[in-house]
Amino acid sequence: MKTIQVLVVDDSAFMRKLIVDFLQEEPSIEVIGTARNGIEAIEKVNKLRPDVITMDIEMPKMNGLDALAIINKQTPTPIIMLSSTTKIGAENTIIAMQNGAIDFVTKPSGPISLDLIKVKEELIQKVKHASQVNMDKVCRPLVQTKLNKKPVESILVPNHNSWNQSRKKLICIGSSTGGPRALQEVITNLPESIKAPILIVQHMPAGFTKSLANRLNSMSNITVKEAEDGDILEDGVAYIAPGNDHIQLNQHGSKVSISLDHSPPIKGHRPSVDFMFQSVSKLSEYDKIAVILTGMGSDGSKGLIELKNNGNVKAIAESENSCIVFGMPKSAIATNLVDEIKDLEQISNTIMKYML
Repeated sequence: MKTIQVLVVDDSAFMRKLIVDFLQEEPSIEVIGTARNGIEAIEKVNKLRPDVITMDIEMPKMNGLDALAIINKQTPTPIIMLSSTTKIGAENTIIAMQNGAIDFVTKPSGPISLDLIKVKEELIQKVKHASQVNMDKVCRPLVQTKLNKKPVESILVPNHNSWNQSRKKLICIGSSTGGPRALQEVITNLPESIKAPILIVQHMPAGFTKSLANRLNSMSNITVKEAEDGDILEDGVAYIAPGNDHIQLNQHGSKVSISLDHSPPIKGHRPSVDFMFQSVSKLSEYDKIAVILTGMGSDGSKGLIELKNNGNVKAIAESENSCIVFGMPKSAIATNLVDEIKDLEQISNTIMKYML
């Protein structure tokens, strides 16, 4: 069996040794080289052609963000970023994810983490998954209407079917691996005038979802925020579930509020797409548009069944053709309850089709 060949990039000799030792314990992984900064990483990638790179963000001479951009342009390779949990670390991680990093692992206690063993299994699993990614999909340029001011509505075809056009609408989106980049394309292509609130679950640790919300907000026509306990749903606002909290909805007369729920993870996830979908399914006054984007596993498929069994729902899944990881959409499609399977660049238009 061919091993997954990995290049480890970190400016700390201690961290390089720790990461190498962890990865080398896995029989399917072989570390073929190390680098101390982005410049060395680029040289080693050109020479060694690894299958996967683990890349520290904060390094001297050239940081991980700059190295990521050059590597993805010259020799596209799956990259797992190693990030600190500081505010700046979270912001840089989101930028890396939207610029083509496959995933990230947080260092538990800063740049030199003596307790890195806490994330050993996570790192190994993410390296394995990254080795299976098709980089042609990762390096595909994103399309953003905000940049060219082309209104989404002008290129839509109205939908003529039994879908109830007059009822209130609620959009709920689930994503995981590859999600920050996918969300960027979908959310930035929704118009400010959209007549629906948007709920988003992105599998991501606490602290990182706020940075994701802030970055998407700066790029979008709609408002994007990290959901807070007590938020009242408003049209044209996207609410991202905070890392480590499920998102639950409560009806108060004509208004719906968000409450954050810290009950146990579902299928290893908190926030969980299933949890959100199940909560949304209880809102009888809304028709729902459910969207499943790229991600590992099957989160969302069970909740989709509940949604479909409890109201008028249109389900959209990202196609295998554009997915970074086809796990979550594939599982949703397997329920035979998905109405539309679309490439990523078509999803915002498909959402808006059901808003007309």
